[in-house]
Amino acid sequence: MTATLACDVAIVGGGPAGLMAADRLLKAGRSVHLFDAMPSLGRKFLLAGRGGLNLTHSEPLDRFKTRYRAAAPIVGAWVEDFTPGDLRVFAADLGIETFIGTSGRVFPKEFKAAPLLRAWLANLRARGLQIHVRHRWTGGSLPNTVSFETPDGPLQVTAKALLLALGGASWPSLGSDGCWTAPLAAIGIPSTALQPANCGFEADWSPHLKGFAGTPFKNVALRVGEEEARGEMILTETGIEGGLVYALSGAIRDRIVTQGICTAYLDLKPDLTPENLAAKLTAPRGSASYSTFLKKALRLSPAAIALAREAGPLPTDPVSLAGWLKALPLPLHRPRPIAEAISTAGGVQLDALTPDLMAKARPGVFLAGEMLDWEAPTGGYLLQACFASGVRAARGIEGFLTPAV
Repeated sequence: MTATLACDVAIVGGGPAGLMAADRLLKAGRSVHLFDAMPSLGRKFLLAGRGGLNLTHSEPLDRFKTRYRAAAPIVGAWVEDFTPGDLRVFAADLGIETFIGTSGRVFPKEFKAAPLLRAWLANLRARGLQIHVRHRWTGGSLPNTVSFETPDGPLQVTAKALLLALGGASWPSLGSDGCWTAPLAAIGIPSTALQPANCGFEADWSPHLKGFAGTPFKNVALRVGEEEARGEMILTETGIEGGLVYALSGAIRDRIVTQGICTAYLDLKPDLTPENLAAKLTAPRGSASYSTFLKKALRLSPAAIALAREAGPLPTDPVSLAGWLKALPLPLHRPRPIAEAISTAGGVQLDALTPDLMAKARPGVFLAGEMLDWEAPTGGYLLQACFASGVRAARGIEGFLTPAV
């Protein structure tokens, strides 16, 4: 037998976007029920904050908005409505103090996600949010009838509006598996294919170089076409990963898609000009081996020297060698599997939605979060946009439910 319940708004997905929409709708006095397939809410949010929750970033808003690549005009508008400063105030209202790190990233004082999530859920429950876990969305006659499979059997929810905040397809064990693409397409809500973002990339390393797997390359720069980023890269057995790589993952992935391969160029000494580097390489080598000479003259690690040799024969004259070390070619063949990615690109097409994130083909159905077709590098940009999309969707839902005067 199918159980039933009724509410103003049904939200499917208990991540940052869904929870933020619920927060705003409760303030508007709406009856809100939130459903999630997992046994508890915010699982990916908690894992993302395990090593230190990077909540947002403090850089100027004009620069901040450019981080969303092709979707910047749309996602940037969400962020203008709910800014990094607004997010810090929101956290403070929950009793979570934040600070700006040396990199400009914003963290909770305790660094962890769990205190913020606990305080937030307690606040939402106290204000009337009804939470249903282990409830897997199975469709329904959207938007007014929403179906779930639950431990107690089928449930049918009648709602005046529906928000889907189902996440992308990375870390599927935490609840985001991307299985919503086909059912949404069947009701006229199209998606672009989901792809890994903020991910590692594979290179065909030699057995020798694989022996350096796990070695970090700090303070290096990577260039793909006209895009460049600086930071830390980690050599892996299958290729490269790390914050520096994640910052350029969209550009790398796009070149692989269009050209079959992406050659990225690594600058091992971004603080030195080619001329400065060449000058250091004119020092007498004496009886030292070439590797020992490079280690002493430039403080290159054995892994860096091995990577330089992996890219091709090392030039012997100082000027050519300096140029080589400033632009090592790294042929990258494919991204790591989407299940390993921090986030995903692709998703529900933004032009299929109104500015308030309602599906044009299904009035009353709203969508938010990572399931939409946008991407951003790590550094607080991902979470900020998820929170901001929840705010934008809640505004749209409230407008939809409020009769015009």
